[in-house]
Amino acid sequence: MGVLIRTGDLPARRRIDAWCGIVCDILGPLDVRIDREAPLRGTIETGELGPVKVGRIQTSTPHGVHRTAGLIRGDGPELYRVVMAVSGSACLSQDGRQARLRRGEFAIYDFNRPYELAYDASVQLVVFSFPRDLLALPHASVAGLTAVPVTAATGAAALAVPLLRRVSADLATYRPESAARLSTVVTDLVSTAVAERAEQESALAPDARQRALLLSVHAFIEEHLGDVTLDPAAVAAAHHISVRLLHRLFEAEHTTVAAWIRRRRLERCRADLADPALAHLPVSAVGARWGLPDAAHFSRLFRAAYGMPPTEYRRAGAVRRTSSVAAL
Repeated sequence: MGVLIRTGDLPARRRIDAWCGIVCDILGPLDVRIDREAPLRGTIETGELGPVKVGRIQTSTPHGVHRTAGLIRGDGPELYRVVMAVSGSACLSQDGRQARLRRGEFAIYDFNRPYELAYDASVQLVVFSFPRDLLALPHASVAGLTAVPVTAATGAAALAVPLLRRVSADLATYRPESAARLSTVVTDLVSTAVAERAEQESALAPDARQRALLLSVHAFIEEHLGDVTLDPAAVAAAHHISVRLLHRLFEAEHTTVAAWIRRRRLERCRADLADPALAHLPVSAVGARWGLPDAAHFSRLFRAAYGMPPTEYRRAGAVRRTSSVAAL
């Protein structure tokens, strides 16, 4: 993320004009309404996630931005925006609806129609902007979903909210190819979460629905790796799909459900064995922790994956750490 403005770097008399200019530069023509007698404090940062533009706004000064009909040009870019409250709260209004967004909630709005976004206290927001055609929902369906608050309670939103927060925090660390893939994940999850919120999942494009389902399956597997009963049937049942459909989802990953579960369990075990803070745990306990309670079976699987049994892997890691310390 690049910092566009940090009010503390500017003389007090220039802050409001500079802030309003930056807001209009990055978000488009807007009517910024702010008390010019109030001390303005805040930071605006921007970055890109492939075709998705990301803005991060933090301010303690109440104000609002209004996209009026007079500011909308017919030749302007057709964009959707998603605004999420990272801290504090904001109020988004569009199409006769009003969403009071609290921490961890987001809503979508159409940049090409009038809207208002206002905050009356300290707030940190993230705004994701992308062309309309990247959203896996028909435009006619989205018109009924703007300014509808989406919470992280269940479904795709439970995946979308932490992803949006993480992406905005780590944006500068992604390589271009990773950023392009992540942009698809972001728009798919946003599409699915918004459609679920409005009970319009049938409006989703089939390929986006499938990608979002696979992401949900991955997340479910990660959450339940320590459960020895985790298997394809359990995963399918949790997502109300057939085992046959579940296997078809993993064909695109060039693996099977069982192989994916096994690989993720072994990767978690390897990480634990390399962690000095967990050196007190017996190797068998590490395996059991991640759903591999049979010590002999765990040892065979680990050796096949990493070329040595888990006990030797842990010992080799300890030797490397000792040698590194000694070299210092």
